[in-house]
Amino acid sequence: MVEVGLNHFLVVSSILFSLGIYAVITRKNAVMVLMGIELILNSANINFIAFSRYGNFGLNGQMMALFVIVLAAAEAAIALAIVLNIYKNLANVNIDEIDQLRD
Repeated sequence: MVEVGLNHFLVVSSILFSLGIYAVITRKNAVMVLMGIELILNSANINFIAFSRYGNFGLNGQMMALFVIVLAAAEAAIALAIVLNIYKNLANVNIDEIDQLRD
């Protein structure tokens, strides 16, 4: 039987972080970029919880993870409102064409 240790959590977190960075860099759709940012925040949460569990940090890591979850919810609400406003004005949500809002 395999015992799950800190290294397993760090590998999963690094994979999620890499996928999030890939999504942010390569996608042109604003919603997909937001999903990539959420993956990055979730990988940070996994690290906080793993180090809280396997390090001697007490509940500090779990409290930071809770703060990141609240921050991600607020970010998602505000960012989706911005994306909906962009869609209303431009009829698409491509990041390349958002600079037209200045005109």
